[in-house]
Amino acid sequence: MIKRDPTPFLPLTPAAFHVLLTLADGPRHGYQILKDVEERTDGEVVLSTGTLYGLIKRFLDDELILEMRPAAGDDERRRTYKLSVLGREVAEAEATRLERLVRAARGANLLTRPRAT
Repeated sequence: MIKRDPTPFLPLTPAAFHVLLTLADGPRHGYQILKDVEERTDGEVVLSTGTLYGLIKRFLDDELILEMRPAAGDDERRRTYKLSVLGREVAEAEATRLERLVRAARGANLLTRPRAT
């Protein structure tokens, strides 16, 4: 298996990052992804089904996610997705990129420094 570089996929749009972030917690079907993103962001990000399924199509084409076969007894129409190894690496690379941006913003006194706990 050839290891692919995650950096060509960066930067991710906020919607794309939220979908990968949700799938980092484990496999989800479309409706679960929509609800998890909304809950994780306290309602600040509400994906439309068109946006979600456009991202899913792109992620499948780019091999960032994989479609899982329905388990016995599950609704055959419900598609469940999980992160691929590359998808996890892309999500991690984006999280690292965002972390650097926040560190730079703190260095420029745009954000207050976190309190020591």
